[in-house]
Order: sequence, then structure tokens, then C-alpha cells
Amino acid sequence: MQQKPAGWAVSAAPVDYEAAVAAMEARVDAIQRGEAGELVWLLEHPALYTAGTSADASDLREAERFPVYRSGRGGEYTYHGPGQRVAYVMMDLRARGRDARKFVNNLEDWIIGALDRFNVKGEKRCDRIGVWVDRTKPGGPPREDKIAAIGIRLRRWVSFHGIALNVEPDLSHFGGIVPCGITNPAFGVTSLTDLGLPVTMEDADYALKQAFVEVFGPVTDEDAPV
Repeated sequence: MQQKPAGWAVSAAPVDYEAAVAAMEARVDAIQRGEAGELVWLLEHPALYTAGTSADASDLREAERFPVYRSGRGGEYTYHGPGQRVAYVMMDLRARGRDARKFVNNLEDWIIGALDRFNVKGEKRCDRIGVWVDRTKPGGPPREDKIAAIGIRLRRWVSFHGIALNVEPDLSHFGGIVPCGITNPAFGVTSLTDLGLPVTMEDADYALKQAFVEVFGPVTDEDAPV
């Protein structure tokens, strides 16, 4: 059976975190019942921290800095805020092979494909989920910065939560947490603008859409859930 195009929605204004989670939950339930199709929802959040299911409380360095939300996604603490493109991915893996490992691998390939359009070499690491950029200087110590985080949850083989690509966020905001629980000083956080690329959110969205189609198949535009 041919896979139907996934919906593709973009929110123009920042979306409250709890409202977004509620909308995701509703869409996932509808997908499971066969009442709605898959959806990729691109948005920005106001500045906040989320704690995944593996979060260690000691990794929250500045609890009063921004609101903190418990999240049902996998992973540890992460930051969301203006200048970061969050893509919530509600996909039906019952029709896509029921392979969670392959799905995460495909999400990484999607981000890498989008970065390639800006001549940025995104890389995977077998021991660290997400997409990384090697910033080691000639003759210097090893240095890798994360440019995109991945945190998903599956409910009866339908995914939600998703990816967060750093386009032009305030990177100092990551200082209130230990991002993804990684304390090694050789690993940091970067963004497209931090790499010297004046990429707009619209540019990033276009690249993400093109790369998504290459990895997951066609999409069709629809209105954002909220």
C-alpha cells in the first residue's frame, strides 16, 4: 500500500509548551484511531526547559531561570526557545516498519540532509543521540558541538515529540542545564548562526521540508493544530 503524504504545518507565533503537548496527544490518538493522518508540526516555544524520562535532577543548574516542564519524551534535560526550530513528528510506524531504531536513524538523516543544504556537515554518534558538528581546530583538542537534539516517544507505534534544530537561539540559555546530561567539556552546543551562517527560520524550514521528503516521502500542507 502506498504511503499517504504526511501533513506539514508551521506555526507563525510561539506556542505554549503545554498547549503543544495537548495538541500532540490529541493528534496521536486520532492517528491511532484512523481518524487523522501523520503530521510534522514546526514551531518555536517561549524560553523553557524540559526534562525527559531519563532526566537527573542534578542536571538542572538554574531551576528559576525558565519554566521547567516534565516531558514524556525520551532523554534528559533540554532547552527550547526563540530561534530554535522545534519539529514535532507524529508518524505512524505501524505503516513504516515498526522499527524504532531505524526511525531515530531516519530522523538524524533528515536533519543531516537539511544541514547539508547550508554546507554544514552534520554527523551521528553511536553513543550520543542527536546531530553533531566537529569543530576541532587544527592542532587543537577534540571539540564537537550539538546542533540538533532528538527526543521522541512511541505510543502504540505512533510517534510524538521530535527534533530541535538550533537556528539562531541564545546559546547562553543552555547554561541553566546540563544539555542531554553530557558533562564532557569537549562537547558543547552550537547553531547555524554560531557557525557563521545568517540563516533565517524560513530558510531552515525550507531545508527541513526538502530533506524530510527525501527521507520519509511526500508531504501536504495543513493548518497548525493550535
